[in-house]
Amino acid sequence: MTSRGFAFCGAELAAVYVVADQGRELHLAELTGNRGLLHALPAVLAVAGRSPAAHAFRDGRALWLAPGEPAPFTADPHQGPARIREGDPDPDPDADPAPDPDPPSGISLGALPLGHGDQELGCLVVAGEVRGGFSPDRRSLLELYADQVAAGLESVAARSAGRKAPQAHLAQSLVPHQGGAFIVELSTGRMEAHAHVLELLGLSPEEFDGKVETLLARAVPDDMPALMAIVEPDRPAPDGQQLAFRVHRPNGELRWLGLRCRVEADPDGTPRRVLGVVADATYLRPSADEVSLVQRLSATLAGAATIREVSRLAVAALREPLGAARVAIGELEPERLVITCLDPPEPDAWPEAWRSEWRSEWPDLPLGDLPTLQSALRGGHLSLWPPGAALERGLLGVGPGGLAVLPLAAEGRTVGACLVGWDAEHRFGPEERSLLTATAGLVGQALVRAHALDAGHELATMLQRSLLPRKLPELPGGVAVARYLPATAGLEVGGDWYDVIPLGGGHVAFVIGDVQGHSAAAATIMGQMRTAVRAYAVEGHPADVVVARANRLLVGMETDLFATCGYVDLDMEEGIAKVVRAGHLPPLLRHPDGITEELVVEGGPPLGVLAEAEFPMTEAGLLPGTLLVLLTDGLVESARMPLEEGMRRVRDVLAVAGPVDAGAVADELLVAAGRRDDDVALLLLRYDGTRDRPLRSHWKVWRLPDAVLHARRFAARTLRSWGAADELDAALLVVSELVTNAIAHTQGEVGMDLTLSADRLRIAVSDASPRSPVKPVSVSWESTGGRGLLIVEAMTASWGSVPLSGGKQVWAEIPWSRTAPPPGGQPEGTI
Repeated sequence: MTSRGFAFCGAELAAVYVVADQGRELHLAELTGNRGLLHALPAVLAVAGRSPAAHAFRDGRALWLAPGEPAPFTADPHQGPARIREGDPDPDPDADPAPDPDPPSGISLGALPLGHGDQELGCLVVAGEVRGGFSPDRRSLLELYADQVAAGLESVAARSAGRKAPQAHLAQSLVPHQGGAFIVELSTGRMEAHAHVLELLGLSPEEFDGKVETLLARAVPDDMPALMAIVEPDRPAPDGQQLAFRVHRPNGELRWLGLRCRVEADPDGTPRRVLGVVADATYLRPSADEVSLVQRLSATLAGAATIREVSRLAVAALREPLGAARVAIGELEPERLVITCLDPPEPDAWPEAWRSEWRSEWPDLPLGDLPTLQSALRGGHLSLWPPGAALERGLLGVGPGGLAVLPLAAEGRTVGACLVGWDAEHRFGPEERSLLTATAGLVGQALVRAHALDAGHELATMLQRSLLPRKLPELPGGVAVARYLPATAGLEVGGDWYDVIPLGGGHVAFVIGDVQGHSAAAATIMGQMRTAVRAYAVEGHPADVVVARANRLLVGMETDLFATCGYVDLDMEEGIAKVVRAGHLPPLLRHPDGITEELVVEGGPPLGVLAEAEFPMTEAGLLPGTLLVLLTDGLVESARMPLEEGMRRVRDVLAVAGPVDAGAVADELLVAAGRRDDDVALLLLRYDGTRDRPLRSHWKVWRLPDAVLHARRFAARTLRSWGAADELDAALLVVSELVTNAIAHTQGEVGMDLTLSADRLRIAVSDASPRSPVKPVSVSWESTGGRGLLIVEAMTASWGSVPLSGGKQVWAEIPWSRTAPPPGGQPEGTI
């Protein structure tokens, strides 16, 4: 017992009685304040007695006595006789109950039960020299104060029962001496606060301006949403609910405070005033184990980049320390709770209502079927249900022995929920509540951050993929696959790109590159470089010229960024590759016998560094069955893996991979890389070679009056020697039209190329004019020209025009099928 000073809302004395002797007695556990107000206060009270404390405890309601007002007597007939003793342990059990003393003259008294329902803890007796008795406001505030005392008793009871909960402080007082009251007028936002409230927050009376915001500024930011819910007129807190929060005092001290409030409403139900009690809640201060758990969880969540990863880490951090049977975390969507992780993961461990919604990896729960959960999330505060609580089946099966629902709040809104359930009977102590509240704040913030990261990754991936080829072309003599993955750390768009460009004459260009940095500027440069390389390649320039021109273009952009590039011009018929490397990683080869190697390629500097840089070209031969791999450094280099080690790993995977499925090989390479610090581009070709090599012939057209006649004769002679005489008439008509257009409308050299492949004949005429031919919209009977392209379109399966260096090439293709092997020998290519 103690006699330290005490004063609160007119009360100058406080006595705490705790239930004992299997509920038959109330024992005085603490006495504080002016002990002269009530002389000879009994140490033990019989629950069946006539004292105000016994009456309030039995009735479960507060009892208020004005000066001179006698206490009512409603003894429980099922209880034994009442006893009042002051040191006498053995009164006569057959004696009549002795009356408990009424309060002295001039003293107002209140007796307030501690605990509710199954948690009957005792009674708080307060007394003070208050004329006319305690006013309604003071009674409300003292009842809230009694709830604070009950919270302290619960802490002691939890520790004494040996529950697995955070440790309470041994020196804890049952009566919060440093406490005060406040009243908030919701219509004006003005606040009247007791001096003790200001002292707890570290404010002097001179510093307090009567505004709620001034006090809220002292609170820890993570606790602000719950505190704001109390003072917002449209979101009043439930009456009497305990709210633990933290404040930063001027000296930097972090102090735990407990707050309980009661809302007064107008007759129409509109909240009018909030009456509250704030007291020191040292018993809620985390223990060393709790602090360690929260710190570990905070550090772990800091590195989580996805919603799934945040959920998995939070579930793992909560289940074992809390001894819970089930833990689930979900993200809130309109009218649904989308579970993102749960433990145990087996569907049989969860209620039937959950299993019926298990359509993917995790269930997706409609909130309309769980009204209790929906209401708890709407309230935005930790909700606890003891064993035997009336819950719908979808929640009762989660925690039949006890259930905790943690709304995961961040940025002033609820973004998700965490459900913790126990099978065995579980009682919740204040320390456990503080742990759950702190965890909920961490996880809520991490979910919001991860959601932004997920959205950023999705945006980065979408933007990146919009700048890359939607699909790769089908290749004669090979299969090409590509993979792109954004970095798993960071949000910025990367600069990696790849391309596959069909060229004339059975050639295909394979390009891969990486622009420096991760930003919108890098993505812009990447898109420009990919377009430029494709344009130069389609014009028919050699590999070294394509890269050199792209380099000069990037230098002329006057950007601070540079780019690396690898370019391979592969003859799909002959298997001859011409490789150019501009500061990029060399290509990797897997030969048909399984041997892997880095192709030795003489390289030049990165693009955009030197305008007149030279890019030497290296030639290599590929056998059918060879895998050609082009990649960026994100696949083989990171802060944890040096470049040499990464290249060795890729070669090891290639060596044991089956080359039949090129896509599966690409996927295996990505899986082997693991977590990525950088984005990754991968271009893989399985070179098969061509069974039937196309037949080709070239004719240089001289500008003579009978140039078209000579071109037709050459085409006829060539096609007959190839065994394609069945298509001769159509082919000669196309030759006539294309050569006539080139001679009539251009200057300079004109050339004609004939190519016969397995299923088509290609006729291509090149000239020195860059202007593409335009098909007329309509041609009248009187027109003397303009019908040539219409004839070509009618006689062929397809036709078109592509730019060449300094000019263009107009081509047309005629389908055909071989009925007999072509004769040996070909005509001369040029006359």
